[in-house]
This record gives sequence, C-alpha cells and structure tokens, in this order.
Amino acid sequence: KAVVSTQSTGALNEWDLKGGNSEWRQKLDTQRGDILTTEMKNNKCKLAKWTVSSILAGADLLKFGYVTRSMPRSSGESIGHSILATQQFIPKQFAAQISLDMNNAWGILRVIVDKCMQLKDGKYVLYKEPAKPVLRIYKVPENTFEENEDSADDED
Repeated sequence: KAVVSTQSTGALNEWDLKGGNSEWRQKLDTQRGDILTTEMKNNKCKLAKWTVSSILAGADLLKFGYVTRSMPRSSGESIGHSILATQQFIPKQFAAQISLDMNNAWGILRVIVDKCMQLKDGKYVLYKEPAKPVLRIYKVPENTFEENEDSADDED
C-alpha cells in the first residue's frame, strides 16, 4: 500500500549584490545553517507565510529550494536559474524554530477580520507596507481588477 505524503514548497532566491560570484555555490554544502539563518533574518515574513500556509494545508513536509541564477550575462540579466539544494522540515517544528506562534497568527487574522467587518460594503485592497510592520486598507472602485468583456475577447 502506497503512503501518501503532502508537501508545500518555496524557493529561497540568492540575491547577489556583486552580480556574478554565487556565494551559495561555495558555502551551501558546508554552511547551510548559516545561510538559512540569514534567510530567516532577511525574509522572516516570507518564511512565516510559507510555514503558516503549510500548517493550514495540513502538509506533512515543508521543503525549501536554494535557487541561484545560472550563467549571468554581462548586461546583468540571467539566462536561467539553478536549484543548488533543497532542505525539508516538519511544518510545526519549523514554526517553533522560527518562533512562529500560531495563536499569535490567528490573533492577527482576527484583528484584520474584525476591522474588515466594520467597513461599509464595497471593494477594498489590503496592502502591507514593504519593510514595515504596517497593513493598510484602501477602498477602491467596484470595477477595479475586473476585465471588461471586450479586452478578454481581444486576447483570443
């Protein structure tokens, strides 16, 4: 009998300031913990989002791929990407490792829902300020984000 296992995945992308020499290529095998710690520091929101999503989906595993650009061009563009390594975790254990408290996550969701329930009927955008712990709610016109039928026909 086959055992069914579910996983959620995410890609940690190496950001190379110098544009060419991949530090991950040299350090990933011997210093993976240091690289993951740096990613936790620089991308805590992304890792928390993936972890919460994984827990809510009931996934058995959470797997990260360490991705870098392959063959950078002189113009700064890249031809493609390479997955250098993967690492997997049990979602609830990884949540503990990054100090993610699910009760706190549910509390944040509750505050957002309560705030939205106080708003008048309409269409809104929930916007997270980049690099700031700020969420903003903007009211937008009802037809925002809707394609009209003429433009949809033009694409066919």
